Amino acid sequence: MGHLTVDRPKPMIEIGKRRILEHILFAIRDSGIREFIVVTGYFANLIEDHFGDGREFGMEMTYVRQEKIDGTGNALHLTRDLVGNETFFMSFGDIITSIENYPRLIETYRQRPCPALLTLADVEDPCNGAAVYVDADHRVQRIIEKPVRGTSTTDWNNAGIFIFDPVIFEYTAKLTPSPRGEYELTQAIHHILADGKEVFGFPLSGHWGDIGTPEDVERIMRVLDQPTDFTSPEATGR
Repeated sequence: MGHLTVDRPKPMIEIGKRRILEHILFAIRDSGIREFIVVTGYFANLIEDHFGDGREFGMEMTYVRQEKIDGTGNALHLTRDLVGNETFFMSFGDIITSIENYPRLIETYRQRPCPALLTLADVEDPCNGAAVYVDADHRVQRIIEKPVRGTSTTDWNNAGIFIFDPVIFEYTAKLTPSPRGEYELTQAIHHILADGKEVFGFPLSGHWGDIGTPEDVERIMRVLDQPTDFTSPEATGR
């Protein structure tokens, strides 16, 4: 993300009138969820100071710091004691999608509870994320993290928004480093599938964006009909 994250974490980049994390948290809040656990790392204090205890925003906020950035699986596992035995909603901190997807995802889970319900984005090639293979009923058959470009026979990409049964923590507790040296959430989902448990996918509608580059910021700004001036250091006064 270059100059955009020199003095702030990526979730605090502004997209229109809100920061990325505000887009995410407010959409989940407006879907009926009020208690949040936020895992912070890089410039953690900026997130914690901005949101505080969450009351100003109609939420209850708790924070856990991931001192060593070693993967999404470990980031989730840090919340185990705080989550307890309740089903929970999870989102990565750099995902923006159409707001109607959040209540629809929750309603889908209520109609068909499962150990893991993960969202799916239709992409040209899921090589930058995780390729998800599903059957006609959107039952997940397998998931492959960062497949080699051009090798996937599915267009579904793990979209970074989930609902989990707390059984997921049994699997995050057993994670081992991937070839990239990270403890990855997709590995935990793979092990759930290997144990014969059902995991379902939920295709997203409308727009979806995984914010990984300044160009992604511009693209989402255009989708949200906002000015796009984030690509040069001069635009931010740097």
